[in-house]
Amino acid sequence: MSDAAAWDARYTGGGFAFGEAPNRYLEAQAARLQPGMRALAIGDGEGRNGVWLAERGLDVTAVDWSAAGLAKARALAAARGVALHTMVADLTRWDWPASRFDLLAWIFVHLPPEDRATVAADAVAALAPNGLLVLEAFTPAQEGRRSGGPRDPELLWSGALVRQHFAGLELLECLEGTVLLDEGPKHQGHAEVVRALLRKP
Repeated sequence: MSDAAAWDARYTGGGFAFGEAPNRYLEAQAARLQPGMRALAIGDGEGRNGVWLAERGLDVTAVDWSAAGLAKARALAAARGVALHTMVADLTRWDWPASRFDLLAWIFVHLPPEDRATVAADAVAALAPNGLLVLEAFTPAQEGRRSGGPRDPELLWSGALVRQHFAGLELLECLEGTVLLDEGPKHQGHAEVVRALLRKP
């Protein structure tokens, strides 16, 4: 089974694997958001973050390689009465627009090192001047916890990796530590994460 097929299987059926509410760190950036901003939510699955951004009046594109996830995202957007552009794509092969987005949400997107570097470079190029990148991801300290995250340690993030991959951005905040996740059945309990906010000059 391919990774995309595995995520399709996870998203098929009732309920939302990671809930319908937005990621709390993304939600904490609400004061920075303005209607009309162009936003990109990568790896947005069933759409919880993209739909929340759309509810704030942003023009949102959600990209994920799971067609099943994005079908639920569109249904969630319709139920909330907002527009959401969706694109089924592998982020490593997607034709990223250049200098387009005022906000990029990178929430629990975990990739192998080579792919992570490729997608990070594309993400930086896709940000418009003064565009913001909001990231939350699991760190190696998550090992052994049952609150979510990949089992392969190579897929995990750290503050050092944030600084490495986004060296061309201004680092506004980078925090590593324990948070309490309450994001659907797949993200429950104490978790070890890195949270970062960056801006393109």
